[in-house]
Amino acid sequence: MEFRSLGRTGLKVSEICLGTMTFGNQADERESFAIMDAAAEAGVNFMDAADVYPVGGTLETVGRTEEIVGKWLKGKRDLFVLATKCTFPTGSGPNDRGSSRRHILQAVDASLRRLQTDYIDLYQMHLVDETTPMEETLRTLDDLVRVGKVRYVGVSNYPAWRIALMLGIADRHGWERLASVQPRYNLLFRDIEEEIVPLCQYAGVGILPYNPLAGGFLTGRYQKGAEPEEGTRFTLPRAGQIYRQRYWHDAQFEAMDKLRDFFEPRGRSLAQVALAWVLGQPGITSAILGASRAEQLGETLPAAALRLSADELAFCNQIGQG
Repeated sequence: MEFRSLGRTGLKVSEICLGTMTFGNQADERESFAIMDAAAEAGVNFMDAADVYPVGGTLETVGRTEEIVGKWLKGKRDLFVLATKCTFPTGSGPNDRGSSRRHILQAVDASLRRLQTDYIDLYQMHLVDETTPMEETLRTLDDLVRVGKVRYVGVSNYPAWRIALMLGIADRHGWERLASVQPRYNLLFRDIEEEIVPLCQYAGVGILPYNPLAGGFLTGRYQKGAEPEEGTRFTLPRAGQIYRQRYWHDAQFEAMDKLRDFFEPRGRSLAQVALAWVLGQPGITSAILGASRAEQLGETLPAAALRLSADELAFCNQIGQG
């Protein structure tokens, strides 16, 4: 496992970040502990959560993932770089969501309690809140860094123009600037290459792609015409529909057939190929990899050591662009 600097900061994170959104729903506490044990044993020092997790949950399950992570981290907190997020609704009230000063201050304290820690290494806005001025959000994040509750700040699911504006606002006021962005990125979805990647490379902002395996689609486990297995990302309440809209299409199944035909005779794991491709792309700091069972990491984590050949990279690039 290699370690990379988070953007232009001095913080070192493993090139694979353990995503935890399955904890408390697809994976119970015992399995979640086993997943974190396996990741730590492989050298992963970076973990990503969110106050709204687990995915596929309800308002009644909000925070369950952070609670599980907090229990596991007890006694070894300083060995890991811990990231979490806020913005999605965590309650039924009008102020139980968004990136306002009020909600961020409430959300960070709630996350700290659940995670059983007094600081968060990377605190991220989970999605755009169009009702709150960027100045309000950035000033609040700067205050959190100044009082020591947060070490670095970032955003997830933000378009390039907003990232650029936030960097400019922070620099103008002398506030904490964004250390990282967390966009969706994989072989089948490469939109960030046009604007976000060059912006982040120019500005020294780390890129932490989620969905590097397209919700498991790029493992090759799904077949055209067959229904997805129960309990997978594609069958979860609410979230399952989103994942089907993203990947459950003829073009994606055809791409998977081409990947199988090319890589299986070479003895390559499709999951490892997909993850290694993401890790080898310009500007990428760490890929967020999730699991619902510990044994899944045995297949995916070796991708950190996989280096694709020139012809393999060219083939992947052709698939992704076509």
